[in-house]
Amino acid sequence: MNTIELGKTSIQVSEVALGCMRMDKLNISDASAVLEASREAGINFYDHADIYGKGESEKRFASAIKETSIKREDIIIQSKTGIRSGFYDFSKEHITKSVDGILERLDTDYIDVLLLHRPDALVEPEEVAEAFDQLHASGKVKQFGVSNHSPNQIELLKKYVDQDIVANQLQLSVMHTGMIDAGVQVNTKNDASIDHDRAILDYCRLNDITVQPWSPVQGPDGVFLNHSNYTDINDTLKSLAEKYDTDHEALAIAWLLRHPAQMQVVLGTMTPDRIKNYASASGIKMSREDWYTIYRGAGNPLP
Repeated sequence: MNTIELGKTSIQVSEVALGCMRMDKLNISDASAVLEASREAGINFYDHADIYGKGESEKRFASAIKETSIKREDIIIQSKTGIRSGFYDFSKEHITKSVDGILERLDTDYIDVLLLHRPDALVEPEEVAEAFDQLHASGKVKQFGVSNHSPNQIELLKKYVDQDIVANQLQLSVMHTGMIDAGVQVNTKNDASIDHDRAILDYCRLNDITVQPWSPVQGPDGVFLNHSNYTDINDTLKSLAEKYDTDHEALAIAWLLRHPAQMQVVLGTMTPDRIKNYASASGIKMSREDWYTIYRGAGNPLP
């Protein structure tokens, strides 16, 4: 498993992370097997959110990891806050209270990274700064980041927040490429030239913010791998898989890892064999030509 530096920190993280959103659906034994599989695959980074399973996913993780030999100091734990029932909340009170709940459920004294989840339209960045300062000073949170944020939303936070924004978790897959399309189609009248994401990919690269793609195998109708609605991209991936001594499912992850932004892909699967297979994409050296072949195979014509 290759590692990358998280943001501008000196922390080395696996370039494939395990997202634990669905862990609440597993019993302790099965969850432990998932964690063991991830460790065997070289994954050292685990992504949570306070809303996953209404908190049960974090509890299940804490119980399951005790059944393994994984040591707390050998892994990086990230969680997210800000989504509440029917609204978003980046108030100081909610952020700090949420972290206390996260720590209790995960049965740990600290989390390595805290992300602000979906943007709060009523955000008061001064309050966010106060919350971050308090959490950092107490040792409860080591690093901070965001999820689904635009460049200007991050800039607004940076005006007040002293800590670096180390990561931005964004939806990205070979079938969800808007932030790439806008750059490829720049200076055209094609629909794909519309920049819905405000050049967020370039912004993160310019500011050393690690992009964490979520839903890396999702399309508009669910998982696109082996789906009858996505025969073109599956055929394209299968046609190249043998060349890279892998299968088409792992190649979909390798396509993301090939991007020079040095992304950290967040897997959503809770199937041990799939975790190992997706993680095997780390280290695949995909050519520029093949990257574009897959991009076109997903239905993205070049201008």
